[in-house]
Amino acid sequence: MSPSLIKALALATGLGFAGVGLAALAAAGPAMAQDHKNEQLYPLFTYRTGPYAPSFIPFGAGNRDYLTYINEVEGGVDGVKILIQECETAYTIERGIECYERYKNGYDGAPTAAIYPHSSGLDVALTDKARIDKVPIVSPGGGQNIATDGRVFPYQYPLIFDYWSEAQIIVDYIAQKSGGYDKLKAVKIATLYHDSGYGRDTIEPLGILAKKYGFTDIQIPVPHPGEQQQAQWQQIRSAGADWVFLRGWGVMTPVGIKTAARVGFPADRIIGDIWSGSEDDARPAGSAAKGYLAVSVFPPGTDYGIIKTLKEKIVDAGKSDLKDKSKFGTVYYNYGVIEAITFVEALRVGHKKFGNRPLTAEEGRWALENLNIDDKRIAELGAQGLISPLKTSPANHKGETVAAKIIQWDGKSWTALTDWIKADASLFAETIRAKAAAYAQEKGITPVAQTN
Repeated sequence: MSPSLIKALALATGLGFAGVGLAALAAAGPAMAQDHKNEQLYPLFTYRTGPYAPSFIPFGAGNRDYLTYINEVEGGVDGVKILIQECETAYTIERGIECYERYKNGYDGAPTAAIYPHSSGLDVALTDKARIDKVPIVSPGGGQNIATDGRVFPYQYPLIFDYWSEAQIIVDYIAQKSGGYDKLKAVKIATLYHDSGYGRDTIEPLGILAKKYGFTDIQIPVPHPGEQQQAQWQQIRSAGADWVFLRGWGVMTPVGIKTAARVGFPADRIIGDIWSGSEDDARPAGSAAKGYLAVSVFPPGTDYGIIKTLKEKIVDAGKSDLKDKSKFGTVYYNYGVIEAITFVEALRVGHKKFGNRPLTAEEGRWALENLNIDDKRIAELGAQGLISPLKTSPANHKGETVAAKIIQWDGKSWTALTDWIKADASLFAETIRAKAAAYAQEKGITPVAQTN
């Protein structure tokens, strides 16, 4: 409302300038709060600052580039535009919770269908809040394995991958290289892990696998941020480890690779975690990284159909969030694209049931537990080889098929050594159910399979 109009109303009504001003704001408030009511909110939790920023920057670019493509080239998801709102967490739980509280109920009329926290620690911290607030929390590749059980965790989605499956895939690969599972009795596997909830998450499954197959399980923690590892690698050498499972994050990984070289441990016997397998993990280690292996759920490369499309329609068109074009098609850039695909495909599923409009959090929950990105859909997306099939259900919030590739650093780039290696979902199923049941009892939750 213009100042002249406010003055005229003040004179006419006798309310005074303040009264009319407040009345005008009250009248304008609801309209302003609905500016984006026809859009779907995507709260983008960022960490462009802090020690892990180098990982987020290409990831965030891939994430935004795909959503920009959906909005500007495809006209939205079934005609529904996506409203991106960034919220900086600096990869801290405290600021992450602030971002969650800010956007859990939507923004400016645009509803929230799901929140991707981009932090394993934040995913855990939001467990109770998400259940109480009924807001889906989605953590592709970094969620809690226990949350696979959707009967107990209806609002947690550890889509695509989890650390227990990763432990199984690592052991499977080592068994293949050793000549079979029966040969594992003579093998010593050391896990060098970031001493955090994320890093410690493979201790239990590796213990179960060691008991099953007979290999020696050695667990060695590295305090954050992992800039000093000489003592740990000396311990690995003294123990006579045959393989090292490197579960690092940030600077810990290249420091680990370089320290391994100094003590004479071969790089081609070190297998990095999915967060230790990017270009920014290997390249800083220089020649010491040549031959280094890693688990890959987010394969690098620019030959995938959808990545080529993004290059043409977004990057070359000057619409990309990526400033350093050398990061295009890298592990973290492609990871950002893959995550954005899961969000968009969930919206498509929800639209088929609820109509082509923005989804609420409860509708987003239904969509996330009814995902079915099969081989046919993957081909339609131009994502063959980039992602493996993903099918969820009310009881299974991770996906029926969990798979990863083993890749190797040749000194300049990554090369895939394997196709998708599938984890055996039945191996830990009983343990996961028991842990979920214990959690339900502790929290007073009645596990009930959700209906569609």
